[in-house]
Amino acid sequence: MIRVEFFDQEGRISGFSVSGHSGYAEAGADVVCAAVSAAVTFADATIRDVLGESAKTKVDEGSATVILTLPARCDNEEAVQAVLTGMMLTLGALRDDYPDYIEVMEV
Repeated sequence: MIRVEFFDQEGRISGFSVSGHSGYAEAGADVVCAAVSAAVTFADATIRDVLGESAKTKVDEGSATVILTLPARCDNEEAVQAVLTGMMLTLGALRDDYPDYIEVMEV
């Protein structure tokens, strides 16, 4: 199962952690994994490369974990929060469609 945690600090999403494998299908045919990977890549690229924020991204391929952490304050805070909220809604919808393969939480 893929576990997604959005870090909530007083109503502000300060980052996320995504870990695990969905187990929905074999590697290369797993639509749940592909959707999660696309959402993570989109959020990371938009926040860091498009908005120019200094988010820290840590990838551990061995444990299949990606962690993105925002600084205490972003220059484009509203846009960053919109990206992360969109990611949360997207992954929440995916969880609704595939509840045995992905869990999404705010922590």
